[in-house]
Amino acid sequence: MRITGGTLKGRIIECPDGIIRPAMDRMRESVFSILGDLTGKSWLDLFSGSGTIAIEAASRGATHIELCEKDKIKTATLLNNVKITEQELGIKIQCHFMPVEYFIKRCKKQFDYIFFDPPFPYKFHEQLVAQADKNGMLAPGGTILVHRPEEHFMPDTIGSLKRTDQRIYGRSIVDFYK
Repeated sequence: MRITGGTLKGRIIECPDGIIRPAMDRMRESVFSILGDLTGKSWLDLFSGSGTIAIEAASRGATHIELCEKDKIKTATLLNNVKITEQELGIKIQCHFMPVEYFIKRCKKQFDYIFFDPPFPYKFHEQLVAQADKNGMLAPGGTILVHRPEEHFMPDTIGSLKRTDQRIYGRSIVDFYK
């Protein structure tokens, strides 16, 4: 996998062992193009796998970045990818190693962008977005992005959030909620 834009454009990201479904370069490039400049923004990457999405956000200017991954097999690779990024950009990326569901229930912070990218068999996309909304995790004017397979339905409204955009990339869909 490679970073598609920003300061680290072209950098190769190490992929961890185990089951992983990295976000396609084309999808990442398109989504980040839609979002535009992330300078000074905060970013939360949930189900982060290799950390590619968080690193892409950092490459494009996000400065407060956190990620969450529960799979212990991915820990060493994820930490290495984050460490290299921190050194290259001079920023700190906070990693949480726990189930995303637990993280969301306990989180007291707000983020400009929250990216959900659960494994495709996962069935609780809507419930996680609803819990993040209920907990006030999205900063005013922020966006929640949900990467999902086409067969998982997502409603137009979840709590106080409304879907403002939807992009289709083959079998994958990214929903944008504000």
